[in-house]
Amino acid sequence: MTEALQSAVLETMHDRAFRDPAEVLACWQSARDVKPELLEFRVNGRWWEVLGELGITLFVSREYEHLLLALRMDDETGPDISMMRLPHPSGIAVNRESGVVHVAATRNPNQIFDLMPVQGRIPRLDVETDLTENRFLVPVQSRFLPGCLYVHDLAIIGGVLHANAVGENAIIEISPTGSRRVWWPKCIETPHGPVFGQNHLQLNSIAAGDTVPNSFFSASTDEITERRPGNPDFPVDRRGVIISGDTREPIARGLTRPHSARMHVGKIWVDNSGYGELGFIEESRFQTVSRLPGWTRGLCFCDEIAFVGISKVLSRFTNYAPGLDPAVALCGVHAVNIQTGETVGSIVWPFGSQIFAVEWLPSDFTTGFPFRPFKPLSEKEERLLFYSFRTSGTQED
Repeated sequence: MTEALQSAVLETMHDRAFRDPAEVLACWQSARDVKPELLEFRVNGRWWEVLGELGITLFVSREYEHLLLALRMDDETGPDISMMRLPHPSGIAVNRESGVVHVAATRNPNQIFDLMPVQGRIPRLDVETDLTENRFLVPVQSRFLPGCLYVHDLAIIGGVLHANAVGENAIIEISPTGSRRVWWPKCIETPHGPVFGQNHLQLNSIAAGDTVPNSFFSASTDEITERRPGNPDFPVDRRGVIISGDTREPIARGLTRPHSARMHVGKIWVDNSGYGELGFIEESRFQTVSRLPGWTRGLCFCDEIAFVGISKVLSRFTNYAPGLDPAVALCGVHAVNIQTGETVGSIVWPFGSQIFAVEWLPSDFTTGFPFRPFKPLSEKEERLLFYSFRTSGTQED
């Protein structure tokens, strides 16, 4: 190949790169490439009917497949699934006052994406004006944080975004320009100061109150030992704790790799992951409400329904799930009636792996994401959407 021809080939390749909005949003050139089997699903019970009756769009982060999904029931067209690819999405927090959805992407470096619903279009002479309006969520901001923070769960406390810095055994407050530590448990304090330099506890979720002292946090242990939580031989069975934000001491013990602690109707709810359980804390003890066929992680509530994520057990971490049979563990979400413990509906992805977070917004606020594997927008509609979208944060003259 001549130098001139090689230059022409490179010029063409570079000109075509990052033209796809999906790749631009994720800064990832293969962001559009999702294996079809990852989106295959089956439902049981009244799954879609429950979403429709509640009038919600449910968000699910499937971290190991780098997928963020939105599920809803459309009154006219039926079940609706949309997606956005992000690198290892984990925690999701919804600020219902500002209308912002925050999503953590836990790769190195960590990122936190802020998404808002499209409110309309910026008037343009070069864009048709009769395009159908929608309420798709689109990114409006992304912040980069050091990978050593190992951000997991996200929560709104006192109107401010907070996160677990699992790599520092601490809770951080997120600002537009960075983060700062605002809380840590007493167990990491030593005569030489708190131990922030390594993950020793797997401090991984936030049951948000109106202040940090009124919140609660889950961890796999409250002891610093030579074997740390990332070690497959780390002893997990019944060593998990719920820690008070006020006293910074455990208020409940006996859990196994707990995740997704949440406050609901005056109770601290939590996924007891290693046994596939959903329950709440009562008199310092975990009370089981439902046992599900997978590693429970991801939890949110809408009225009397708890949406609980379940995951498969990774082969290298079977020790973390002493109460589960890895051969039958599934990846999906269950809608559980918290009064009866009954699963009223569920969705399962047979080729899925790990779910981290589940959260919701009213469907009249947002219809999900612009990328729709089963009911795709045309290429023209998609490109024009990102060319001229307007959110409530868009400045106009």
